[in-house]
Amino acid sequence: MAAEFKGFVEDANCATKPAMKDNAECAERCIKRGTAAVLVTEDGKVYKVANQDKIVPHAGKKVTVIGQLAGDTLTVEEVK
Repeated sequence: MAAEFKGFVEDANCATKPAMKDNAECAERCIKRGTAAVLVTEDGKVYKVANQDKIVPHAGKKVTVIGQLAGDTLTVEEVK
């Protein structure tokens, strides 16, 4: 069953670095260079994204993701 996840689309390399929190420029640049995009929730949880094509266009933005969670990996159905 799908659920809603709110957060910031960050690159995997910087997602756990507090100094890079919500840094849109870095996220956009690193994701365009090929670093995987992840969703970082407001409480700091980092989710991998199975279908990168759905999330990459939202690099560096705060979004609401509708999807299914398996372990720590989201399969995105929709991004708002």
